[in-house]
Amino acid sequence: MSDHHDMIDFSSNDYLGFSSNRQIAKNVENHGAELKHVNGSTGSRLLSGNFALHENLETELAVYFEAETALLFNSGYDANIGLLASVPQRGDIIFYDELCHASIRDGIQLSKARSYSFKHNSVENLSKKFQKTKSEKGEVYLIVEAIYSMDGDQSPLSELAEFSQQHGLRLIVDEAHSTGVFGPGGRGLTVDLKLHTQVFARIHTFGKAMGCHGAAVFGEVALKNYLINFARSFIYTTAMPLHNVLSIKYSLDALRNTEEIDKLWWNINEFKRFINLYGMKAYFLESRSPIQSCLLSPSEKVKATAHKLLKNNFDARPILSPTVSKEKERIRFCVHSYNTSEEIQELLFLLSTFV
Repeated sequence: MSDHHDMIDFSSNDYLGFSSNRQIAKNVENHGAELKHVNGSTGSRLLSGNFALHENLETELAVYFEAETALLFNSGYDANIGLLASVPQRGDIIFYDELCHASIRDGIQLSKARSYSFKHNSVENLSKKFQKTKSEKGEVYLIVEAIYSMDGDQSPLSELAEFSQQHGLRLIVDEAHSTGVFGPGGRGLTVDLKLHTQVFARIHTFGKAMGCHGAAVFGEVALKNYLINFARSFIYTTAMPLHNVLSIKYSLDALRNTEEIDKLWWNINEFKRFINLYGMKAYFLESRSPIQSCLLSPSEKVKATAHKLLKNNFDARPILSPTVSKEKERIRFCVHSYNTSEEIQELLFLLSTFV
C-alpha cells in the first residue's frame, strides 16, 4: 500500500471528484450540526441504530434509481454478501460471470445453492450450462456486473435480461461501476437500457462515482423485508453512522445537478482519441467506461512501466496475478471528470514511449 494522493490521479474510482467536493462536505457539516448522534449510530438497525435518516434516504434512493425499495448496507461488499448468502437456498442454482467481483464470489460461497460460472459476457456459454440443469427444481439466479471492474467492459444486459425472462431466471446486477456514470443522472446501466423492471435485484454502491461509502440493494418490498430478517451482514453489524448517511444524501443531491458526468464522458472520449493517436490501441482492452486497461507482459514490465509513470507524477496502478490471470496483467487507468486533456495527452504519450 502507498499514498500517492499528491499525484495526478488515473487510479481512483472517484470518477466525478465527489470525494473532494467541498459543497457536499459543507452540506453534511451543516446538517450534521443538528444531530444528537454525530459520531456513531449506537447499534444494529434492528436494535438502537435505526434512524429516520436511514429510512428517508432509502426512500429517496429508491425514487431516484427507479426501484420499488432500497435497503442500505455499510459497503458494496456487505450488500453482495448479505444478498447472495441469504436469498438463494439449498436446491437453487446460481450462474455467474467468471469475471464477477470477489464480493460476489464470496457471497456465492456462503450460499447453500449450487453455483456455476460461465465464460465472460457469453450468453451462448450461459445457455449451454443452463440447459444441463434445466430439469432441476429450485430457483435459478443469474448474477453479473453492469461494468466489470478490471476490464471496464459492459455486460450484454439486454440479451441477459431476455434470456432471464425466457427461462425464468432471477437476474441480479451489480451496478458499482455504472452508478453515477451511465444512464440519465447516473442512474446506472439497467435504467439507461430501460431494463430495471426486469431485474430481481440491483446493487448500487456509493464509494465510487458518488465519492462516499456504503451501498444499497434495490428491488421489491418482499426482497427488502426478507433481507432485513435474514441478511447477516445487515443484521449483525452496527448501522451506518448518520454523517455517512448524510454524505450519501448530499452526494445524491449533487448527482441530480452535476455537469461532471458530461465532463467525464468528454474525457473518456479524449482518452480513447489519444490511445489511437499514439498507436496504442492494440494494447488496450475495448471499453467505453472510465476503466481503460493496458495489457502488458510479463509482470516485471507492468510494474516497471507503472513505476516510470509514477516518477512522472502519474498515479496509475499495476494489476497483477492473482487479481487477474498471468497472461492478462495490466496497468488499469481510471479516467475522471477532473482530469485535463493535457494530462491525458501527456500520460498516453509517456506510456507510448515506455512500452
